[in-house]
Amino acid sequence: MILANKERRVLLVCNDCIKANMTGPAIRYWEFANVLNQYFTVRLAVPPFVCAASTPQELNPQFEVILCQTASDLKALTYQADVIITVGTNLSAYPFLAETTKPLVVDMYIPFMLEGLQKYQDRSINEQIMLYDGHRGAHTRQIRSASFIICASEKQKDFWLGWLSASGRVNPYTYRDDPTLSKLIAVIPYGLPRQLPTHDAAVLKGVYKTIAADDRVILWGGGLWNWLDPHTLIKAMPIVAQHQPKAKLFFMGVKSPNPYSAQMTGPINAIALSQGLGLHDTHIFFNDWVPYHERQNYLLEADIGASLHLNNIETRFSFRTRLLDYIWTGLPILTTEGDIMSEVVVQWGLGKVVKTGDVNYVSQALLELLETPNLRQHYKANFDRVRAAYEWETVMAPLIEFCAAPYRAADKPYLKQISLVESGVSSWRLLPAKIWRTLKSYGIGGLTYRIKDYIKWKLHDKK
Repeated sequence: MILANKERRVLLVCNDCIKANMTGPAIRYWEFANVLNQYFTVRLAVPPFVCAASTPQELNPQFEVILCQTASDLKALTYQADVIITVGTNLSAYPFLAETTKPLVVDMYIPFMLEGLQKYQDRSINEQIMLYDGHRGAHTRQIRSASFIICASEKQKDFWLGWLSASGRVNPYTYRDDPTLSKLIAVIPYGLPRQLPTHDAAVLKGVYKTIAADDRVILWGGGLWNWLDPHTLIKAMPIVAQHQPKAKLFFMGVKSPNPYSAQMTGPINAIALSQGLGLHDTHIFFNDWVPYHERQNYLLEADIGASLHLNNIETRFSFRTRLLDYIWTGLPILTTEGDIMSEVVVQWGLGKVVKTGDVNYVSQALLELLETPNLRQHYKANFDRVRAAYEWETVMAPLIEFCAAPYRAADKPYLKQISLVESGVSSWRLLPAKIWRTLKSYGIGGLTYRIKDYIKWKLHDKK
């Protein structure tokens, strides 16, 4: 049992907007802060340039949320912390985080190098390579800098163990410290609230546009990112509507609440497809974004929760976070095979798993679900059994234990003796190649702009 120690100061450094409308990374760190605050004194920091428009006060946080205006603001917070937890490319954007002498936890639940292969495939090859090099280097920096790494699944853990081995982290020091390497890397999946959801406002049926009170709603709970497959679901809707005229498809959020996120083609293409099928705003609806603390109303009014994805390497190591909301609210699931969460759906009997890109398969699965009498009740016992395993307080146990007794990795002195092959976007070794690719892709004007931006960032870093 972990005893509360409010003298222990934990700094969480997010990489997304903390406000009413949040995407997966922000939600994860909001919930991390909520749980850790029960034991320690927690600060949740948003770095400069992430989201200046954040308004965390509207969420009534029980911990301190700090919107850093400069890199020096963030650096000052690290001096006051006993443990630092961070995610994404923060270590490359703010190298002092990687160089800290404090126990450092790096959250690698998103293999963004794999994500980027799909996300940026419509860009020029030179730009793709430049982004890929940055992502690959950022992952290596994460792995070499962390005292403790967390990821979302056992499958991800195996992926990162390979990278840890190649980067020199699986060595006699870490093995002698713990032959299982559980002191170096642990699994902390996405979680769900312990408190059961309650419906406190009508938001869809009989309220939203032409969705009637007795319609059957298929809900897509997250964004329309480029590595997902809403198109197969949209193409299935004419078949579904022919047999079930009251079936409606509702996309809960298509516009990222982070104004600095790279714009993706997924939402534009999905909307165009629904318009081409003549179903836009009659059977298929696209909402901007649902505030985090209102999402349960939409989920509880829906009949099916859908999340389809493409068949690629990103899918294999992904963790579809919005499916946890479906589990939380007992919403029968339709998802694509190939990722860890589809295995959970099969294992626990939470809905139907379909083949990638098969419109007929998807439409048939939807019709079978819609024609199941008392659909939610049919799956209720299965959801009740699995829900407790994914509560935030349960899945976060390894992180709580680390913060209660933090340590620096046993091989930190050894790492100083071996070269860092790839160190991320700030590596001088990679700079000539990056300059050449930028010049080819954007010309002398684009190169000049990026040099000025780099100098400005380095000046911030030195403050």
